[in-house]
Amino acid sequence: MSATPEPTPRQYLTIRRAVSHEIEIKKSRFICHLARVADEDEAQAFIAGIRKQYWDARHNCTAFVVGDEQRRERSSDDGEPGGTAGVPMLEVLRRRGLTDTVAVVTRYFGGIKLGAGGLVRAYGSSVSEAVDAVGLLERRPVALLAVTVDHTRAGRVENDLRAAGYAVSDLVYEATGVRIEVGVPEPGVAEFHTWLAEATGGTAGAVAAGRTYVEVPV
Repeated sequence: MSATPEPTPRQYLTIRRAVSHEIEIKKSRFICHLARVADEDEAQAFIAGIRKQYWDARHNCTAFVVGDEQRRERSSDDGEPGGTAGVPMLEVLRRRGLTDTVAVVTRYFGGIKLGAGGLVRAYGSSVSEAVDAVGLLERRPVALLAVTVDHTRAGRVENDLRAAGYAVSDLVYEATGVRIEVGVPEPGVAEFHTWLAEATGGTAGAVAAGRTYVEVPV
């Protein structure tokens, strides 16, 4: 019985980095904490950390989306009226097409009730403004190729790779030479081998080393 082939990774959007962003609505403070996470365990750990840090807040509402194929989504109103906090937060992540992203909105009540509609707008706006503040990037799957060159030529080859627009992800210095790991879009692998042969006069080659992602700001 043949093994089921692994699905080809897809490109996806996420936030550029972790951020905290605060807004105030009718004297209530809404502090949105965003973070990039790899899976549900990391999302839950981040949520637990924020709740511990902001233990004195009335509410720490949450939403997250993880996975580029079989996505997992969760949200919590954390004591706010049902559907007024976690759901609108999650909807912002969905609408922006984000994954591997967790949001926690900490609310310090200012004494003025906002009503259900006001809460929906407040929690949604808190996440939306935080996403705008930090910005997005696209993670694109690429083939990972390992180029091995001698120590004397490594610097020049690395510079040539970057100048040609190839994504250098790592350099590993070994006794026999330097291994330069390069991310190349799958359709461009043959072209890369041709370029490398010409750029190095045939003195360097590349071997497949798996897959990785490159991150491109959008």
